[in-house]
Amino acid sequence: MTWERDLFDFLDDLEAQAESAFAEEREFEVLDRARGEYASVGLLERLMASVGGQVGLHLLGVGHLEGRLARVADGWCLLESGGHEWMVRLSAIELARGLSTRAVPPDAWPVTAKLGFGSALRRIAESGSRCQIRLIGGGQYDVLPQRVGADFLEATTGTQGESVLYRFEAIAAVHTPQG
Repeated sequence: MTWERDLFDFLDDLEAQAESAFAEEREFEVLDRARGEYASVGLLERLMASVGGQVGLHLLGVGHLEGRLARVADGWCLLESGGHEWMVRLSAIELARGLSTRAVPPDAWPVTAKLGFGSALRRIAESGSRCQIRLIGGGQYDVLPQRVGADFLEATTGTQGESVLYRFEAIAAVHTPQG
């Protein structure tokens, strides 16, 4: 009964071809979905997955910083490096190295991740500590933060104690002694 064996072999071959075509189509669909999902991942999600790790950040107006990523929040992150803390505005980051390949979705973030840049600046102002403001345009100023508005920091600078306002959008980072 060779004709039966030939028929079964033919049908087995057709079934294998169909399975192969389905597997290729399924693989393409999975890759396409993965690309679509990854397109929605932001820098904040990647930074959040990297908290606690060593990272390198290159900032507009500041240059390269390396250290332990201690915190990530709404629009900023905290980098600990060499006994100092750098409050970095995310919009000042030009490139990042050493980030986790994972991403943490917003619904898994801690409550403290909702604190904005102004909240962090208020903590510095309340402590009465001096800090250094680094601007995106490259300027740097040693200041004593006084008050924090909705989109600016008011600080005294220089020996005269002149009051100056710094727009959040112009600030790349705030550098403070760790403590």
